[in-house]
Amino acid sequence: MLHFNLYPNKMLAGFFASLAALICDDLLPLILTVFLFEFVDFTTGCLKSAVLAKRAGGKFAFESVKAWRTIYKLVFILFGIVMAEMLERVIPGDVHLRLANWFTAFCCGVEFWSFLENAAVISDHPVFRWLRKFMKTKVEESTGIDFEAAKKEEAK
Repeated sequence: MLHFNLYPNKMLAGFFASLAALICDDLLPLILTVFLFEFVDFTTGCLKSAVLAKRAGGKFAFESVKAWRTIYKLVFILFGIVMAEMLERVIPGDVHLRLANWFTAFCCGVEFWSFLENAAVISDHPVFRWLRKFMKTKVEESTGIDFEAAKKEEAK
C-alpha cells in the first residue's frame, strides 16, 4: 500500500511555489535583491545584538525566534512581489505600473533603514549616526509622520 505524506502546509507551499515559478522569470532580479537586503539586515541585526550585549557586560545569545521572524518576513515579501506582478498582469491595456518593482523598492528601503540603524549602533561612528538622523528628518518632513510620537503611541 502506498502512503503519501500529504500535509496541508506542504501542499499549499507547493502550490504557491508552482504559481510563482510560472511568473517569476521576470522577477529573479527582484527576488535576489530582496534576499541580499534581508541577509545583510539579519546579519547586521545579529551583530548589533552582540555589540549591545557586550557593552552591557552580558553575553550574546542567538534567538531562533528572531531568525524565524526574518524567514516569515522574507516569505511574505516574496509573496508580495509575486502578487504585485500578478496584479500588474491583469490590469488591462498598455498600463505598466511596475508594481513588483515599487513593492521591492519599498521593502528594500525599509531594510536599508534597518541596516543604517544597525551600523550606527555597531560602529558608533558619527557618519552613520548623522545619516540615520538626516534620513529620519527627511522622511518625517516629506510624510508628516513623527516617528517618536508613533512609537510612544504604539507602546501604549
